[in-house]
Amino acid sequence: MARLLRIDASSRVHGSHSWEIADYFQNQWLQQHPDDEVVVRNLRRDPVPNIEDATITGFYTPSTEHDAELQAATALSDQLIDELMSSDILLISTPMYNFSVPSALKAWIDQIVRIGYTFDFDPESGFKGLVEGKRAVVVTASGAVFSNPAMSALNFLDPYLRTLLGFLGITDSNFITVEGTTMDEAAMESSKRNARESIDKLVLEAL
Repeated sequence: MARLLRIDASSRVHGSHSWEIADYFQNQWLQQHPDDEVVVRNLRRDPVPNIEDATITGFYTPSTEHDAELQAATALSDQLIDELMSSDILLISTPMYNFSVPSALKAWIDQIVRIGYTFDFDPESGFKGLVEGKRAVVVTASGAVFSNPAMSALNFLDPYLRTLLGFLGITDSNFITVEGTTMDEAAMESSKRNARESIDKLVLEAL
């Protein structure tokens, strides 16, 4: 039995295209793996707070030296990292807001990117990701069509998340994109069909 950790970042209550495709992935996955566990963290419903001064201090202070304030300041980070490390598959569904990640997703990222827990650093060998042996599926949705060469340079969402996942040690990642959600209905429907086909293939390859 595997565990799937799903992170939903859209601010929408209804009509989220990234949720729609993530739902499709989750449903298809569970049809083939009915005993798997799914943990869902909806960042609109349960927002993750931004890190604060005490949080940063706690990140760079050995846990054996944490007082009550630093324990409280890092408690949520501990919980979120435990969710990530105990999962086998990370499913992120996110829209593109202003060419990059929503602030809700960035807040989650800032809580889980933590030295000694999800990455390490050695002066000689450099950085090393500690979130290894996991698979990531990232579903993104954008209003414009960023596969258009004239727009591609403005897409900071996919490169950022690819870099982040690789930095953490997740090298097996698949990006599934929905485009044109506010500007090009034909492109949107085509990308949704392609997204479902990609998911079907991913699920079958995992059997």
